[in-house]
Amino acid sequence: MVEWKAISSLLLTLGPFLIPRLYSYYKTSRVQTQTANVPVRPVPQYIQYAINMLLVVAALAVVATFPQFAPENIFTITSSRLHTPIDVLFTRLTALRPGKQLTDFDDALRSRLASLDARCLYFAYGPTAVAECPFCKSDDPSTFFYYTCPAIIFPHLLNLITLGLATSTVITGKEGGRWRTMATLVGSCVAIADLYMVGAYDWKGNSRATRAEDLDFFYWRMRTIRGLAIATLDAGLAGLLWATSTNRLFVIPVSAAERLESVTKVMEATRGKLGAVGMIRNVTVRDENLRKKAETYWRREGEIMGEVMDEKEVVEGIRSALESGRVNVTMIEEEAKRYTESVFATQEESSTG
Repeated sequence: MVEWKAISSLLLTLGPFLIPRLYSYYKTSRVQTQTANVPVRPVPQYIQYAINMLLVVAALAVVATFPQFAPENIFTITSSRLHTPIDVLFTRLTALRPGKQLTDFDDALRSRLASLDARCLYFAYGPTAVAECPFCKSDDPSTFFYYTCPAIIFPHLLNLITLGLATSTVITGKEGGRWRTMATLVGSCVAIADLYMVGAYDWKGNSRATRAEDLDFFYWRMRTIRGLAIATLDAGLAGLLWATSTNRLFVIPVSAAERLESVTKVMEATRGKLGAVGMIRNVTVRDENLRKKAETYWRREGEIMGEVMDEKEVVEGIRSALESGRVNVTMIEEEAKRYTESVFATQEESSTG
């Protein structure tokens, strides 16, 4: 049996090693996020769909742990002990059934629960395995484990499919794809741990219980743990998708190749716009009417600006800026000179090349 003492001792052993490393990883990720200087953005729509799907599955997993959706435990509803005689046990159960009639499932259980081992197996593997398994035998308890394996694995398989969809690059892009391996590994480990705990359980432990309060309803307890584990995994992945897609955490800096590609695209777009401007300018110069309109516009523009610059307020503002040093004419002239020289130097290099 996998006891809580063994689990707690394992956590105490591994905790001092794992917790500092996890904290260090978190701090490193925070530093990378801050140094990457990537702005926070809203959650993309395709990531929001994946988050909603994960949260819905997590909510369903939690709801599935409610007692209303769990298989009926006849020992609990009849307040019976492990050693309660079979006739007394099912007499109490008959009184609780509609019409005071046992169902076919109840009759199948009655024929199987006569021995103490069968009742211990009932608590370990659930009522369905005891009542409906065609090849299970009390003298070979492993057969009950083999029968329940598909039912144990099925919710994990559904959850792995959900995790695969949420981390598919086709659906969630690179934000989800970066967590695909981790999500698959963790989901698989949860399924393997579930199988191990059920397979390693000491199903005879209940044989020493003398009171109903001492019974360990392992099958129903594992249903709760299984649902909560799946819900925690899905909610955790939803949180990671939210944090990474909004650039709040675990930001991957843009690579040099991506930056080069982005700059190249901007330069190509700028070059295209400059070419379009040159074509428009060429058409304007060649067409007589357009040329006259352009000349009229610029002549009128010069007259308007001349009138503005001659106004008393503008003249006084310019004089005040020059005298106070707010405008450094020398520096402006030097910057203009450097810019002009760089433009002509680029043109000379392109022409000689």
